[in-house]
Amino acid sequence: MTTPASSPSDDAITGAATVTDRCVEANARYAAAFSDPGLSARPAAHVAVVTCMDARLDLYAALGLELGDCHTMRNAGGVVTDDVIRSLTISQRALGTRSVVLVHHSGCGMEGLGDEFRQELEMEVGQRPTWAVEGFKDVDQDVRQSIEKVRTSPFLPHTDDVRGFVLDVKTGELREIQPR
Repeated sequence: MTTPASSPSDDAITGAATVTDRCVEANARYAAAFSDPGLSARPAAHVAVVTCMDARLDLYAALGLELGDCHTMRNAGGVVTDDVIRSLTISQRALGTRSVVLVHHSGCGMEGLGDEFRQELEMEVGQRPTWAVEGFKDVDQDVRQSIEKVRTSPFLPHTDDVRGFVLDVKTGELREIQPR
């Protein structure tokens, strides 16, 4: 499980700034020009969006949202896990959201990833992960399963407006998935 990214020692040898260093520098410029827009922690559009962590997804642009409109929960695959239910519960019960939008996407790295990933990881590090991989074979079916998990959660008081979609990363088009 190696990655093609450079290691910290590579950066020290070349003197190059790390990605984190560049982020910190960018934040200094951002903070210097920042003015508090006075937004509330309660999303203006009363919506929570659950989506994948994929770096290609620009959810605000794809959904026509602005800063302050929604709560956004991102994880590998946009999977509705116990922690997502936790976040949605807080979003609804404490911060006023009423709608849930689930967005999976084409070409997801979780598609086809199964329990063998977890087994390989255990073999490599000598410890079994406490979490499930939550990979899937059929993105449409995974969206349906996510809709069902949200709609049947006893912790969520607002489950009438829960809709699921697949975003095509090549065209930007959003395709709605109907629950069964």
